[in-house]
Amino acid sequence: MKILIINGPNLNLLGKREPEIYGSDTFEDYFETLKKTFSSIDLSYYQSNIEGELVDKIHEVGFSYDAILMNAGAYTHTSIALSDAIAGVTTPVMEIHISNIYKREEFRHKSIISKECIGMISGLGLKGYELGLRYFL
Repeated sequence: MKILIINGPNLNLLGKREPEIYGSDTFEDYFETLKKTFSSIDLSYYQSNIEGELVDKIHEVGFSYDAILMNAGAYTHTSIALSDAIAGVTTPVMEIHISNIYKREEFRHKSIISKECIGMISGLGLKGYELGLRYFL
């Protein structure tokens, strides 16, 4: 099974940015734990702050991977391009959010990509990625 985790803008700052919301662990450290825990999965990780690069990555793997876990960050609430990219591929995408987007600013309450995703995990911290992987297993 091949699964890609895609993180969008500012998620490269995990462990440094707003630790009261996002925690103090870097995603790279957490990803190493995921790879050990899910050693039977061919698990890879991609992060970009650039919307077009995220679209390109979805296109690249969206017909050959078994699943994508995607935390689109702020693009969740603004990117028709990401929504269209997810709709255009056959690989199922699970939307992931570290924080509970419904307990934050009102503009974060609407996800443009949700309607194209198989489901959403929100507000469970980094554990949401693990739960997304378990769903696809």
